[in-house]
Amino acid sequence: MSSSAPQDTGHRLWSVDEHLADVLATVRPLEPIELQLLDAQGCVLVEDVTVPVALPPFDNSSMDGYAVRTADVQGASEEFPAVLAVIGDVAAGSGELPTVGPGEAARIMTGAPLPPGAEAVVPVEWTDGGTGGGAAAGMSPASAAPEHASGEVRVHRAAEARAHVRARGSDVQAGDLALAAGTVLGPPQIALLAAIGRGTVRVRPRPRVVVLSTGSELVQPGEALTAGTIYDSNSFALAAAARDAGAIAYRVGAVADDADTLRSTIEDQLIRADLLVTTGGVSVGAYDVVKEALSSVGSGDAASGDAVGSGIDFRKLAMQPGKPQGFGVIGPDHTPLLALPGNPVSSYVSFELFVRPAIRALMGLPESEVRRPSVRAVLKADKALGSPAGRRQFLRGAYDAESGTVSPVGGSGSHLIAALAHADSLMVVPEDVTSVEPGTELEVVLLS
Repeated sequence: MSSSAPQDTGHRLWSVDEHLADVLATVRPLEPIELQLLDAQGCVLVEDVTVPVALPPFDNSSMDGYAVRTADVQGASEEFPAVLAVIGDVAAGSGELPTVGPGEAARIMTGAPLPPGAEAVVPVEWTDGGTGGGAAAGMSPASAAPEHASGEVRVHRAAEARAHVRARGSDVQAGDLALAAGTVLGPPQIALLAAIGRGTVRVRPRPRVVVLSTGSELVQPGEALTAGTIYDSNSFALAAAARDAGAIAYRVGAVADDADTLRSTIEDQLIRADLLVTTGGVSVGAYDVVKEALSSVGSGDAASGDAVGSGIDFRKLAMQPGKPQGFGVIGPDHTPLLALPGNPVSSYVSFELFVRPAIRALMGLPESEVRRPSVRAVLKADKALGSPAGRRQFLRGAYDAESGTVSPVGGSGSHLIAALAHADSLMVVPEDVTSVEPGTELEVVLLS
């Protein structure tokens, strides 16, 4: 993409696979950075993380109850309880621990370390709670009943060694692999990192994706429509889709059909973009200004070394919807830009096929996680589905995993947003197929 002007390769049809391969060959994973744990949510690890300390780091109680020696409660029953002297409390976070000797017990709380001499924990419900009455329902707060941390407790059931004790290292041992490089950090992974004491982690950051739609007819939701105007749905749909793919999305309000305005808007957005996505203005109409605007974005001064060139290639793809597409790099950092068609369904299908994989590649995900998963399913329909010769068609569908079938949702029009909202998949009709009969097995791209 070295030309200083956009290329129009509309004289030939690119296949879907060729276009995607070109995108993925250009996009490179973002450079790793060190982030605080919460800032790293959704990011991809670039290094293996090993466990520095065992989890849990000490034997601890899994119940509120009494730490005891097993010999002291052997044969205990409600009729003949074991009567033990209570020597104190052991709370979570306790430092100095009492030693439990013969005939003794210590009140212990969930998560508290097992004190020396103790071999098991009897739940408080197996005791009288130190009250001298029947079975206790729970423990009295230490502040409200300090006398119950001393005196006697009656234990009504025996306990085997290690009963209700979580052993040191029973979760993970020191030196174990906690998380492998390539792991996407979700809440459970963040929890594990915190539990082993990691305050920061080295990751590839979430890509910053700027989405802007073009068209003088576009009005922002919440504003009043006037004659000939429609609401801008594309920028909202694609910003949401970018977030769903794992990116940080910035939505720019619709830009009018003016090349200078669009050019300056794109140049302004380059500072915060790892990827730019435009919708509209890539066809052959007199007001399709994206091609014109991108002819000199960030052109700079070649003599001063500021020239960056705009290598945007506009092409036609053998697909429906989404035939007109643009792709290249712009700006001093050679930021990838994908120019999508303006019809809502065309732009969304194009996003799923090309932009989402680009985002996932920027994140550094393995190839197996870059594309949406696909399955084979049997077409369930009242009649055959038509498809244009030489085009790979993507039809909205409702997939039933239990029956292994997929049903059409809405028509094939590229403006039918309502149908898109009720679809959970895309049915793929190959280029060499012009009619698909009910009962035919199809490739189905799952969108959720």
